[in-house]
Amino acid sequence: MNTANLSKQQLRDYVRRQKRLHTPEELLQLSHAKEDRLLAHPRIQHAQIILLYYSLPDEVCTHQAVERLTAQGKTILLPRVVDGERMEIRRYTGPADLSESSYHIMEPTGPLFTSYREIEVVVVPGMAFDRHNHRLGRGRGYYDRFLQQVPQAWKLGICFDFQLFDTIPAGPYDVPMDEIIG
Repeated sequence: MNTANLSKQQLRDYVRRQKRLHTPEELLQLSHAKEDRLLAHPRIQHAQIILLYYSLPDEVCTHQAVERLTAQGKTILLPRVVDGERMEIRRYTGPADLSESSYHIMEPTGPLFTSYREIEVVVVPGMAFDRHNHRLGRGRGYYDRFLQQVPQAWKLGICFDFQLFDTIPAGPYDVPMDEIIG
């Protein structure tokens, strides 16, 4: 698909339609190969402090990666949205560190983590990515604002194949990824 002339919102709408073409079970099945690649990635294997995300049903599933990396003794961090502009980072130590929000999203409740300079890898979801490492989020800017605070961290985007394009719209505040698993 030629995305060169689409606005960010038009591209988000297109990707949402693509996601709806798959059942939750199909998306989970598609996630397994992506999650395996994530776990085998050298940056993940060598890092001790990793910020992941606890996936929503329409995102590449990271639940097993969170559990497996925690079991390996790595410090796993998860973001939690706290207001219209910010997210905070919480340490994950096990399933008891998750609580269902009013939006039926599993959110971290573990200890607050503020030593951002220690974060080695950030695994970032997105609505779309391109071959130039640009990322299109859901439109609130949470990750872009946060990623500016962790310039030392390797930014690793992850997506389904149908979310990866040759080019997507990118603005001056959009933080590019260092690499994308797509």
